[in-house]
Amino acid sequence: MTNKVRWPRVFGSLVEAGTLALPPLKDGEDGISDYDQLVGDYTNPILQPWAAEVVKKFGEMSRAGITYGNPSNQCWPEPPPFIYKQALVLILQQPDTITMVYSGNMDVRRVRMNQPHKDTPALYGDSVGHYEGDTLVIDTVGIRTDRKYAMIDLFGTPYTKALHMVERYRLRTYDDVKDAIERNKKENWLFTGDVFSGHRGKFLQLELTVEDNGVFTTPWTSTLTYVPWPSTWPEVVCAENPHQYYYDGSDTDVPRADKPDF
Repeated sequence: MTNKVRWPRVFGSLVEAGTLALPPLKDGEDGISDYDQLVGDYTNPILQPWAAEVVKKFGEMSRAGITYGNPSNQCWPEPPPFIYKQALVLILQQPDTITMVYSGNMDVRRVRMNQPHKDTPALYGDSVGHYEGDTLVIDTVGIRTDRKYAMIDLFGTPYTKALHMVERYRLRTYDDVKDAIERNKKENWLFTGDVFSGHRGKFLQLELTVEDNGVFTTPWTSTLTYVPWPSTWPEVVCAENPHQYYYDGSDTDVPRADKPDF
């Protein structure tokens, strides 16, 4: 999904990463995705009419200055593909399992290697993986729909029980990924700056295919590119800092249990 609201692009300073001091551009003008006004492209023909209406309503709320709840700002689990909102991922490989830890709320995905799918839906779905040569292929189904803030992206795009994802991870060189890096700089808010262009080692690139015949009129693909992160892994616990300083000052709707676990 593409953000219909754009900031001006200003090169040579951190302003290129986006700033509240810059007013949004008019619809259709070229610029960087405005993270403060998230208006999904509800006119995209891959959206079924009911799903387009959902995205449109969320966009209207955003334009009105309302920060609507999503898994990230309410400290709820972030299943794929929403989890790609988090910029950092730590991948731990074991013979039978691959564990993926994401920044932001310490979400954890577990991929069972060379196993069939289970029938039980789960918050992160059921992910099974295998290798095709040097490519890690992860197939995910069964992402629960009976939960709060059920959406696949920051624009509120819904999903159904038919959601099916295939991820293909492989190491790439700079020449392999430079087109994706240039597009990223042109279109997206680089909130940590440009950490990609100066890197000449290996990149990890994810080619994603998503299909959900309850929401989309056709399968669609996307590409995500990761660069090695030099610093130590940050520990962030969203639910321990639930104050919505960025909106109305209230506390977030963090998950709560009816009774303690111990």
